[in-house]
Amino acid sequence: MSHRNDTNTYSSLPITSSYLELQRQTDSSKSPSFDEAEVYLGSKVDDDEDDLEIDIDNYPLVVPAPTLGSGVPGAVFNLTTTIIGAGIMALPATMKVLGVALGIVLIIVMGILSEISVELLVRFSVMCKASSYGEVVQHAMGRPARVVSEICIIVNNAGVLVVYLIIMGDVMSGSVHHMGVFDQLMGNGVWDQRKLVILVVMVVFLAPLCSLDKIDSLSLTSAASVALAVLFVIVAFTVAFIKLVEGKVDSPRMVPDLSSKSAILDLLVVIPIMTNAYVCHFNVQPIYNELEQRSPQKMNRVGRLTTVLCILVYASTAISGYLLFGVDTESDVLTNFDKDLGVRFSSAINYIVRVGYILHLILVFPVIHFSLRQTVDALVFEGSPPLSESRKRSLGLTVVLLVLIYIGSTMIPSIWTAFKFTGATTAVSLGFIFPSLVSLRLRHQGDLSRGEWVLSWIMLVLAVTVSIVGVVGNIYSLESKS
Repeated sequence: MSHRNDTNTYSSLPITSSYLELQRQTDSSKSPSFDEAEVYLGSKVDDDEDDLEIDIDNYPLVVPAPTLGSGVPGAVFNLTTTIIGAGIMALPATMKVLGVALGIVLIIVMGILSEISVELLVRFSVMCKASSYGEVVQHAMGRPARVVSEICIIVNNAGVLVVYLIIMGDVMSGSVHHMGVFDQLMGNGVWDQRKLVILVVMVVFLAPLCSLDKIDSLSLTSAASVALAVLFVIVAFTVAFIKLVEGKVDSPRMVPDLSSKSAILDLLVVIPIMTNAYVCHFNVQPIYNELEQRSPQKMNRVGRLTTVLCILVYASTAISGYLLFGVDTESDVLTNFDKDLGVRFSSAINYIVRVGYILHLILVFPVIHFSLRQTVDALVFEGSPPLSESRKRSLGLTVVLLVLIYIGSTMIPSIWTAFKFTGATTAVSLGFIFPSLVSLRLRHQGDLSRGEWVLSWIMLVLAVTVSIVGVVGNIYSLESKS
């Protein structure tokens, strides 16, 4: 059949038909350019400052067939779930060290800086047509930098998931200093075996959720997890407010204690933990990829809503937890909820708080595991088909990762140990160092303004300083057993 006949055959298709159908017959070896896409859509792009973003935003809607993705609420829930995990349990302890005034300031400042770094990451990811964190890093700084960034994601996410399992074990089975939920409900028994309880939870609850292939499939569980986190905050804040009104709360410290070397060392250790609180950057691209009618502007709205929500939750949790337990606040404040709170229905409140937050962590776990599995696959099986197209490879990776995470949870003693090291290294790198470097390296291609350029440098310098100080402080604290 002649080329003219081919053209006539396709001319009867409506203009809304997928351009990919025509492209497959005429020239399957070449993807349509941005200009061709505009011609077939019958649209023109204005030559204003958003020209590049509009081209890139339209491009993915032309080539593949349109598919339903997640809306803004679903994306907000997934991103919020990525942020609000076990880190929230360490915030009251950081407030005890920093003081209320400095603690609140840092919660707000870190949230704003994290949101700015997310917006920069989205802009340059879309510009580079990168579908993952590692891809945009490679575009800016080369393959070695990509490998380093992916190793950081693996270490950070695996560390976070280990912390989740530690909290679940401590809260349900108890620890040396605190009674577990099972002990209080049923007395001593086989459930005292922390490793066994964690194993059962992993097999029965976590493994089925972690086997899902798309992060959009977790939108409902993310919404439920956010609701449970908010429930925890409301209960803790209400109890703290009642005790404050009744005069049963000791006066909190407003500024850090700098009277001793150990107090200063504690201050150096907790600041990196605060930087760990907002790290969600490794899940930004997967969430953006599945966003319905995606655009940088829409993703920025998702990021801003998420940041406001997280700041409110974090500030409320840190203040209420510190007010409730004062100098006795544990590194995992959830373990403090095994004693009389000094209010009516104290026992019931304790059960609600602990069981509710365990359910929250169970629902958060697969969201963090998703990006961990994707990153391991990209690093180990580079060049292979997408993980969503290989169910066998996906399930195999899931099993291997869950086994390694379980082993890690049996070896690390506390969440404070995990958080202070990941916060000073991988979390700082993923949240601030890599996004700043990407912005500075691609500033001419992405039309980085003078203010954004200065801010990128500020974030980079602060992040490197916090990382160095945090690592030194952690090592010194281990040597001095502070």
